[in-house]
Amino acid sequence: MRMPPEEPGAWAGGGVPSDAEGRLRVSETLAAAARGADDPLAVPHALCAACVRLLPVTGSSVSISGGRGVRVTWCTSDRVAARLAELQYTVGDGPCQAALDGGAPVLAADLTQGPDARRWPIFAHEAVGLGVRAVFSLPIGVGGAAVGTLDLYSDRVGGLAEPDLRVALWVRDAVTSALMNFRTAVRGTAGAGGDEDAEDEVASWVAASEADHTEVYQAVGMVMVQLDVDPEQALDRLRARAYADGRTVSQVSRDVLSRRLSFRPEAYGGDPARPYDGGGP
Repeated sequence: MRMPPEEPGAWAGGGVPSDAEGRLRVSETLAAAARGADDPLAVPHALCAACVRLLPVTGSSVSISGGRGVRVTWCTSDRVAARLAELQYTVGDGPCQAALDGGAPVLAADLTQGPDARRWPIFAHEAVGLGVRAVFSLPIGVGGAAVGTLDLYSDRVGGLAEPDLRVALWVRDAVTSALMNFRTAVRGTAGAGGDEDAEDEVASWVAASEADHTEVYQAVGMVMVQLDVDPEQALDRLRARAYADGRTVSQVSRDVLSRRLSFRPEAYGGDPARPYDGGGP
């Protein structure tokens, strides 16, 4: 092995070890990153940063799904990774959602043109505006079901070579293990729940992380009442307004909760994606 895992793209361009050796090295690298965190709550960020050091990518994030339209960000390596995760949540589309739906890796090597740009035109346009040129989403699976994704981005056009994809999958597996164990470790109950159902553990992580999007869920409820629609339709209306304004769903939701924005029902001849100021119909 030519480069230590502390350097970017540890196995880029060849020199990939055996599966057993490679998995061990990835696990040791992530474990060292976790041990080096100053606070247990800083561990997720440290893990995302370590993912970048292991692969020829610019940034990474881990998102957990609680169902269609419900997604929370567990960790990000940098500001662009965080904005990219929020972007996919806002537009409700992109490689992350495709990986969740299909339960298989989605490798978008060129968001500037070609099939990837045409597959997710809105997402691709906005991602390129953030300086992102390629995105690789790997589903995090528990019990055969995809419950989240490891999302990697690059500021250069190009896919992952086969050796790098192997490493990325090892990283995904190690992050999955960390995700399953982290909550127990923080609560000081390591080893006490060895037989606990893994999907329940993910569900508890989603519940614990939902604080980041509390405003969204509350705003969805208000829009449901205003437009007499179901939760998915209400979230679609919030997303449409957020995209039209060049903002995030969270930002628009805060305006709804503060009653600076509300939505006009179609029954009154209005466009439900356009808010009004709370006056009469």
